Amino acid sequence: MSTSGDNSKTALIDGLNGLLADHLALYFKTKNFHWHVKGPRFRDLHLLFDEHAIEIRDQIDDIGERVRKNGADTLTSIASVAAKTQIKDQDDTTLSAEKMVEELRDDNQKMVDALKALKKHAEAAGDNATDGLLDDWTDMAEERVWFLTSTLQ
Repeated sequence: MSTSGDNSKTALIDGLNGLLADHLALYFKTKNFHWHVKGPRFRDLHLLFDEHAIEIRDQIDDIGERVRKNGADTLTSIASVAAKTQIKDQDDTTLSAEKMVEELRDDNQKMVDALKALKKHAEAAGDNATDGLLDDWTDMAEERVWFLTSTLQ
């Protein structure tokens, strides 16, 4: 493999581990909001947040396995997730439902951006399987952004 190919694979693995960290952090944040949402839209948001959390959770193993199939190690601890994620913690359990939706919309948009940026590395590394999965994951994240944006209107 050429140096360029090695660099692409390294960038892909680093990006996949970042994506893994983001999914783990966003899963936990979404469940946090699922548990703590209050107000007149409680039922709808409680269910929406749970649907989103399940979708995010279901991608976590696939991302980790893509890292392993590329011959690299995945994240190994909460500290390694915290070091790699772009998703900010939210410990305020009194956050308004509106603020929760806004935060999740913005975090999911960060996920869309990261997924799209990672695609070029999958293509350059010749990793067709990851390339195809990135399309599916991007579509799901874009749908979450759409739902959350529409909820705010």
